[in-house]
Amino acid sequence: MEIIEGVHAIDSLGIGRAYLYAEADRLTLIDTGLAGSADRIFAAIEAAGRKPGDLRQIIITHCHNDHTGSLADIVERTGAQVSAHPLDAPVVRGDAPLLRPNPGGALRLLRPLLARAMQPAPAAAVDRELADGDEVDLGGGAKVLHVPGHTAGSIALHLPQRRLLFAGDAAVNALGLGPPSGPFGMFNADRAQTRESFRKLAELDFDVACFGHGKPLDKDASRAFRRAAEKLG
Repeated sequence: MEIIEGVHAIDSLGIGRAYLYAEADRLTLIDTGLAGSADRIFAAIEAAGRKPGDLRQIIITHCHNDHTGSLADIVERTGAQVSAHPLDAPVVRGDAPLLRPNPGGALRLLRPLLARAMQPAPAAAVDRELADGDEVDLGGGAKVLHVPGHTAGSIALHLPQRRLLFAGDAAVNALGLGPPSGPFGMFNADRAQTRESFRKLAELDFDVACFGHGKPLDKDASRAFRRAAEKLG
């Protein structure tokens, strides 16, 4: 699904979405879905009129398996360069364990549905570590925002020239717009930080917002963020 020109949402990845950003000389993939999603991602690339060899870079918004599960497979088949925040990069590389959610009653009820998301993702190399304020060569310049809380190294990407935000899981547009809560909140590393990070995103100006979970907002997105941030108190 093309959201705006050159920006494609890739659905049917088990849980959540990945995104494809198409430019004349290359493709960028933002997150990779659960393990086993590579063929769907390559199908989306072909549906956009491109070929897998056009994929030059992959940006990981955070280290959870529903965002990194197919990373190793896609890198092996394309040679794309991988970027992630230094606090999450060790998990992506397989050098540190993925923190497990709190095994409370809600998780026990949802465990059959979340079993795939809790499996370790195959380890993959991270070629570049992205810090808050770094710029990525994407869409005329994408600013990296460190938005911890869901994981310690969660990032979002703001493309001012396109008035576009890739929020990763720092914001969720499912069961309402806000920081991850409900079934998504069970995976938060620090709930208070998720709220502060959401407020940080709400201070930006953008028209379109893309989420790991929930439908993209294709107009007046920053206004919706500000309204949601006000409700946080």
